[in-house]
Amino acid sequence: MAPGLSWQPQLDAGDKSNEVMGLDLNLPGMQIYDPFNYPIERNEPILDETRNHKRLKLEYTMDESIGSNTNYSCSTGNSLTSLPRLQFRDHIWAYMQRYLATEAMEEEVVAMLGCDDENEIKEEDQGGQGMKLVQQLIACAEAVACRDKIHASALLSELRANALVFGTSFQRVASCFVQGLADRLSLVQPLGAVGVVAPVAKARSTATLEKDEALSLVYELCPQIQFGHFVANESILKAFEGESFVHVVDLGMTLGLPRGHQWRNLMQSLVHRAGQPPKRLRITGVGTCPERLQTIGDDLQHYAKSLKLNFEFSVVESNLENLKPEDFNTSSDEALVVNSILQLHCVVKESRGALNSVLQKLHKLCPKLLILVEQDSSHNGPFFLGRFMEALHYYSAIFDSLDTMLPKYDTRRAKIEQFYFAEEIKNIVSSEGPGRIERHERVDQWRRRMSRAGFQPVPIKILMQAKQWLGKAKVCEGYTIVEDKGCLVLGWKSKPIIAASCWK
Repeated sequence: MAPGLSWQPQLDAGDKSNEVMGLDLNLPGMQIYDPFNYPIERNEPILDETRNHKRLKLEYTMDESIGSNTNYSCSTGNSLTSLPRLQFRDHIWAYMQRYLATEAMEEEVVAMLGCDDENEIKEEDQGGQGMKLVQQLIACAEAVACRDKIHASALLSELRANALVFGTSFQRVASCFVQGLADRLSLVQPLGAVGVVAPVAKARSTATLEKDEALSLVYELCPQIQFGHFVANESILKAFEGESFVHVVDLGMTLGLPRGHQWRNLMQSLVHRAGQPPKRLRITGVGTCPERLQTIGDDLQHYAKSLKLNFEFSVVESNLENLKPEDFNTSSDEALVVNSILQLHCVVKESRGALNSVLQKLHKLCPKLLILVEQDSSHNGPFFLGRFMEALHYYSAIFDSLDTMLPKYDTRRAKIEQFYFAEEIKNIVSSEGPGRIERHERVDQWRRRMSRAGFQPVPIKILMQAKQWLGKAKVCEGYTIVEDKGCLVLGWKSKPIIAASCWK
């Protein structure tokens, strides 16, 4: 970025005159907030690069009024979307800062390496295309929120041409959001009708071979699930110290991963712990597919036999909302631990009752420890546009990490993106009501929910071990682990991705 280029974002909420620059996308009856056209200080030089030379020219910005109405809304008779502009400005500003910071860093690298003008222009073109894609996505989301099918359909056509499945990391994540917007638009009722979405979107369908393969690839190549397993097992080992009879209740049975990776590692650690191994290890798998869980249990039974570990396995066929404390057949002489890896967010609903009921039932089991691992992002807000912006920021970080880890045309990366993360994105964007199960929340919100259910926090004190684990894991540089009020958070370049916490 050339010296003298001065950005003036005018973040003071009291200054309304130069708050934002308007972007006219001809959306009927609404105003569009452009996240990238921020006013520039007058009389400052702006860098204009061409193929043969670089020259500085002075451009003067002009104040553009976007009207006296400060509401960010759709002006229709039956409008159900009327949100303050300032509610989304922080989301958009944060995303713009991330994008511009990345672009500036790339420009510095190009300059240091002495790349030619042609490469510099190519980088500039990609940056400009990325900004345009962001603007189109936001405009399309607004049109869908306002039930403007004509304009939304036109924007979707443009987005499909620009959001490429094998393009840049942002083009790829944009393609997933385009799929979600298209699905949501197909359920939108016309203007004047009562309600926002017609039939309730279907919940996640039965796992296919492609989804199973994608899940296995995520476990193998990405650190998110392995991080949760590592923190959970270390916490379980500490809770089982000195205990002879130990029992683990696994909600979701480690996401249905074949071979029970998490529990194989735990068995090894229990056998080789200081002193004697436990006299008995029980694992109870909870899920709606008993045949699948039993297959995992049989495999674990054979593995435990090879370790000469006394092992018992049982299945509770139930979803989380219908669980009963008596389903687990616990005994007073055993130490009980509840393990939840990316499961409880599926129970979060518009009302607090469903999740609170599940947590209270788990609390009645009197577990010595409950391990909670969840996505650390706010994808359960009451307003569609807010969820959309938060999800766009969150999954852009994930796709950026995949871009660093795997080559551009690696089919494994395509499977991970299209059959795993794309499914989450589409559920967040397109579904409402019971069909929306990817209701991720930040760790602070989980603290409040757990406390209301009667749980008390147990600080996780293995930060150094977790960092050592991350250093040994086969992942690229850029991942970080930090401690946050007794929780451990895995992030990508300072963006929180997964949070682990313990409760009793």
